[in-house]
Amino acid sequence: MNKYPLIPLAQTLVRLCAHHQIERIVICAGSRNAPLTNGFVSDSYFKTYSIVDERAAAFFALGMAQQLNQPVALVCTSGSALLNFYPAIAEAYYSDISLVVLSADRMPHRIDIGDGQTIRQTGVFEPHLEAAALLKPDVSHATQTLLQNPMQKLIPFDASESVIADIQASIQTYNTKEISRVLRISIDRKGPVHFNVPMEEPLYGMTSKALLFDEIDTNQLAESNIEKGLDSIKKLWNKSLKKWVIIGVLPPGSIEKKLIERLCEDTSVVVFTETTSNINHPRAIHSIDTLMASLELIDTKHRAAMSPDIVLTFGGMVVSKKIKSFLRTHAPKHHWHVNEKKAYNTYYRLDQHFVQTPNSFISELYYSVENHVKNDFHTTIFSKYQHFKNQGIAYLNNLPFSDLNVFYQIANTIPNGVHLQIANSSSIRYAQLVDWPESTNFFCNRGTSGIDGSTATAVGAAQISSKPTVLITGDLSFFYDINGLWNDYIPKNFKIILINNQGGGIFRILPGEKDSPSYDRYFETIHNRDAKYVAKAFGFKYQKATSKWQLKRKLARLFRSSEGPRILEIQTPRKINDTVLLDYFKSMASNNMFN
Repeated sequence: MNKYPLIPLAQTLVRLCAHHQIERIVICAGSRNAPLTNGFVSDSYFKTYSIVDERAAAFFALGMAQQLNQPVALVCTSGSALLNFYPAIAEAYYSDISLVVLSADRMPHRIDIGDGQTIRQTGVFEPHLEAAALLKPDVSHATQTLLQNPMQKLIPFDASESVIADIQASIQTYNTKEISRVLRISIDRKGPVHFNVPMEEPLYGMTSKALLFDEIDTNQLAESNIEKGLDSIKKLWNKSLKKWVIIGVLPPGSIEKKLIERLCEDTSVVVFTETTSNINHPRAIHSIDTLMASLELIDTKHRAAMSPDIVLTFGGMVVSKKIKSFLRTHAPKHHWHVNEKKAYNTYYRLDQHFVQTPNSFISELYYSVENHVKNDFHTTIFSKYQHFKNQGIAYLNNLPFSDLNVFYQIANTIPNGVHLQIANSSSIRYAQLVDWPESTNFFCNRGTSGIDGSTATAVGAAQISSKPTVLITGDLSFFYDINGLWNDYIPKNFKIILINNQGGGIFRILPGEKDSPSYDRYFETIHNRDAKYVAKAFGFKYQKATSKWQLKRKLARLFRSSEGPRILEIQTPRKINDTVLLDYFKSMASNNMFN
């Protein structure tokens, strides 16, 4: 026999989550959320996960939603617990990932009167949500408790049973419609939503009696106003001599290979991709900074000649700051972005937002086009890129042991078909500079680009991915998110590659005084920690490498092993990483072909 929460609002939320096919539920410990917890755990439809740390739990849920491309629900108790969800909520908002937050709350008349675990929860995430519902508390549950409280304004103190029943019926109708509305938005808009759930004690009661709902509308929201008739755009595109296509964060398979091929065979188009675009083509520029950093070191007249008339963009955030700087300085005449949801004016020239998929846009752009402009724009830029890249190969092959060498070795050792999660800051930037196996799938929290939550996200993603998951992370990201490992859901084939340069190594690359007491303490945040005992605490097998030769041997062992989760910690020399990287760019620009 099925069991449901005795509190109507909790039962309604649980059953409507099932109705909208929200199957995965991440639950944080607490008492106020007991009706929701019991409701989800008692229903065999749901797959539930128990994670104590709310910040880690939220990123864990985000990792699952990232891979599922559908909502995952988060449940927490009242008070400050809810605030710990915020970093992942912001990431979900900017990365277009669906999270459904269910925060238990005390009754409205119990807020700001001195009760424990009580804060103002309504609207707490408001700037970073797709939608929220101001749910109404039930009056049919714990009615006598309500009537005895002089602060409550939910029901008249002299209300008859029939009046209370009418009020409850109105509340139930309102809550059902609001919950369905907001869940539908989360699914259609691909973003976070929030339900604040006020509930009165007793909290643990269950019932076999299911509430009767009105018929629920599960149809999708009205289709967005997709741009139709691209005739004028096609004419402008086809007559333009210089065009760039920049592809940011996209899930694997987002753009059909034949359409990427169509773009890359257009001689007036240069296609730029990043690892996080999950797109490979031999005629595309995959390492943007290999080109852009080298161009910074040569005559400006060559840079100006490369600037496009039209920039067409797909996907989410772009890692390369250098391409942003280039296009903000050498402004294109037009910037068009294609996305079903939103468009950012990244290059200060956005003049068209096409609300459709990349596949439909590219197909229409090149449909029945016979008179393409033919020129050498692509060849000119691509040859520069190839020249710079070839110049750097000798340097890469003779690198000293350093962060750049580590990434070069990982990329040359990692097996095909790996699901790769990469932390932010230095890790994702180094990943752009080397060639990876074509079948590698890349993911990174680039919505807010924070170092928090990378580990928890990777563990969550590993619950869904059928491929072995590898997390590449820096030391600050790793130690910051240790609680991302505090759960019972680490897969046996989960691996972490921890690059430990004893601080925030990226700050050594940035302008500013280095090696002063204040710099060491407050910017680079130097430390002497390693992950050996962290690995032991969370049941990981541990290896450490401190040289090129150790790393080569231990990487091979890491990727062969499937005996349980593993951490390979790579300790690199703190003070040479910035010099190695900057010398790499100089080596590519030396002996340049434009003198």
